Amino acid sequence: MSAVLTDMQGAVAPATTKAIAPSRGQRPWTFYVLASLFTLYVLALYGPMICIYILSFQDIRGGLVFPMKGHSLHWFVDLFTQVRTGDVKGSFDRSIKLAVIVTIITVVISFLAGLGFRRRFAGDAVVFYMMIGSLVAPGLVLGLGTGLLFQALGLNASWYTSALGAQLSWTLPFGVLVMFAVMSRYNRAWDEAAYDLGASRWQTIWLVIVPVLAPGIVAVALFGFTLSYDEFARSLQTAGSLNTLPLEIWSMTLNVTSPSLYALGTVTTIISFIVIGASLGTIVLIQKKRGSRAKG
Repeated sequence: MSAVLTDMQGAVAPATTKAIAPSRGQRPWTFYVLASLFTLYVLALYGPMICIYILSFQDIRGGLVFPMKGHSLHWFVDLFTQVRTGDVKGSFDRSIKLAVIVTIITVVISFLAGLGFRRRFAGDAVVFYMMIGSLVAPGLVLGLGTGLLFQALGLNASWYTSALGAQLSWTLPFGVLVMFAVMSRYNRAWDEAAYDLGASRWQTIWLVIVPVLAPGIVAVALFGFTLSYDEFARSLQTAGSLNTLPLEIWSMTLNVTSPSLYALGTVTTIISFIVIGASLGTIVLIQKKRGSRAKG
């Protein structure tokens, strides 16, 4: 009987497998629909950026629209040499300095907030919502209020006073939220192990907590730098007479009618990608070091 069943299964199995298995090279129609939607999404997201990058490499005959005329780096040189394009070098220098200061303050305050909120305390919910409340306020209105506040304090509007305060109201909530997410995965048993080995509180923070949270701290720094470097609405009412780079780009759109504007967009995008790549590379190196220590 078993031999008969085996023969029957051997005869039926190939036919069943052939009926069930899909033919090679064929995909369901939903695959092509979703692939088309994804392609349209990528084109809508990166198409305008790609157009700007391409047009920025035209020669002296180039204009603001296609077709492209020649190939050269003329407009990149023109960007930093011609006065008519605006104070690009000065605005870039101010934006970088401001972004670095904002990043340092955001990282420090976010890290301290993460340490402070490891234990519940009276009014912690109120403090938390006050920290992230500026996210729901319109940027232009908040920038105007910040400028009025610094004016009432007797400080003139400038990129290192009122603009700094306005940008911190934008970067700190993001930094705090990221740090809270990272801190929620921190095991308090590591602190107790450090105390048992004789470490003080400061040694525990510096030798245990900071190394463990290093990828999250890098992420907070990345948020702080990129949000400050690209900030426009809050800086518009607080930067004073000296523009940051986003404000300079906006002013150039009013009087510059050459591919120099596209060249500036290409340069700023490259800088943003360099910063993002460096941050991600730092996180990867930290993870590799952790893996090597665990294996050792």
